[in-house]
Amino acid sequence: MANIKEIARMAGVSVTTVSRVLNNHPYVSETKRTAVLNTIEKLNYTRNMNAVHLITGRTHAIAVIIPNINIFYFSVIIEGLAQEALLAQYRLILCQTDYRHEEELKVLEMLRNKEIDGVVIVSTRMSSEVIDEYTAYGPIVICQDRGERRFSSVYIEHYSAFRSGLQYLHDKGYEQIGYCEGRQHGSSSSIRQIAFSDFLSATGQPFQEEWMMYNCMNEEDGGRVLHQLLKMKNRPNALIISGDHVAAGLIIEAWKNGIRIPEDLAVIGFDDQPIGRLLGLTTIDNQLPEMGVTAFRIIYDQIQNNDSHPVHRKLEYRIIERSTV
Repeated sequence: MANIKEIARMAGVSVTTVSRVLNNHPYVSETKRTAVLNTIEKLNYTRNMNAVHLITGRTHAIAVIIPNINIFYFSVIIEGLAQEALLAQYRLILCQTDYRHEEELKVLEMLRNKEIDGVVIVSTRMSSEVIDEYTAYGPIVICQDRGERRFSSVYIEHYSAFRSGLQYLHDKGYEQIGYCEGRQHGSSSSIRQIAFSDFLSATGQPFQEEWMMYNCMNEEDGGRVLHQLLKMKNRPNALIISGDHVAAGLIIEAWKNGIRIPEDLAVIGFDDQPIGRLLGLTTIDNQLPEMGVTAFRIIYDQIQNNDSHPVHRKLEYRIIERSTV
């Protein structure tokens, strides 16, 4: 098998020049670069990337912990990550975990074993203490607010964002507000539930257990929620829904069943997804693409600068007014 010494001999250049060409170094003349590349092709040379990684101490790969690839909330964050990774010529290794603790730990073990340069956690059930332990092996960024930890974070304040959405409905005159959520016991969803409970207490609105609907993840779930509402004797006149795709499914099913939006039922979402824009959905923009972009930039800078100091970035949300409230 050919090696760089043989390539250098046949191309009539130094080993250093061959190394520079292999690493795409700019300070090589076109004549020498062409000679090296032609020799590499003639010898059918393939670099031993394991050896390269050992020498450079980097793999140019970042693992991404994502519970489910088909949840739109997560996929938009991935889009932002992938956009920046492509610009930086970094590979993303997507690790779907289904929130299983053992699968999430496998990814962190990849960091310990130097198989990757860092980890971005889109969503997880792992405790902050567990994640902290693995920062000894490389940079970790999480797309959640976990406070001041040894790992970095990028996030929006779900509590204040949700309270703002609820207050927006209240200011529009809605006092019978229902709530659709994804996972009942997720870290961000738990914060939103506290916001909802505090809002009801602050405004003197009654708590209606049947108006709290969980496991709402996609359009079909939105349609299911609409049919739940139709069966209620006393139903809300407004809904806050933690996902635009769920809201879209509900709106489409409402139209099919003669429910007018917003005259009979006002709807506010939480994402600002394209499908929501098409349907004129009033929503809370939680900066998901920017979250992915920011997460990659943080971890890339830490890798390049060999800097383990944690960075915490809060993104600003905003309410986008359209036609469903």
